[in-house]
Amino acid sequence: MTRVCLIGNADVNLQYELLSRETSREALVTYDLERPFENSLAVRTVSIGAAVSLLNDLNWYLIRFVDEALVQEPSVSDEEWLSRPLARQLRNGDVEATETGEFCKVYGLEPVSPEGIDSERDGSGDADSERSDSESVEAAENADSTSADGENDADSSTDSNRSDTGPSRYRLVEPLYVRRTDGDLPAYDLRDVEETLVVRLTEAEYSP
Repeated sequence: MTRVCLIGNADVNLQYELLSRETSREALVTYDLERPFENSLAVRTVSIGAAVSLLNDLNWYLIRFVDEALVQEPSVSDEEWLSRPLARQLRNGDVEATETGEFCKVYGLEPVSPEGIDSERDGSGDADSERSDSESVEAAENADSTSADGENDADSSTDSNRSDTGPSRYRLVEPLYVRRTDGDLPAYDLRDVEETLVVRLTEAEYSP
């Protein structure tokens, strides 16, 4: 299955922003939500076409609340991700899977401290919200006000998919833009990290 992962802007609580608004909540309600990284939201779709369509449905929210929209397509790689523009090109047949690996950016994955995980769980010190995600969503469901995009916040349908999200143990840190040579990527050297996340890019997105 094709995965979609949204990484929120540093100044927002992504799960709250997406699940407190009727249109985005309805777009996500049929999926089991995951939270692989700090301030992220991920789902599994049936195909790259479905993944691109979901991102198109969420475009209003991506512009305002999302720093990165990533797609992982098994026919390309089980480990590396595609940027949204590259996923769109692959879906449209503009590039072949074998042609997607040259231009990349590599994020360091930095562990969230145990204190940070506890804070993320109870909301006491989360950098992107003063409340936990579940508390934020519950507040949104009970709110009488209308959200910033003019949609009603109250809806109990989030109960079915918010329970699968939880505190994440890694955050993405500054990306290194690299070019694959003879099948190999240069080592990530911006920070001392044990793990990395590779995102394949279009040539237009690549900026060494």
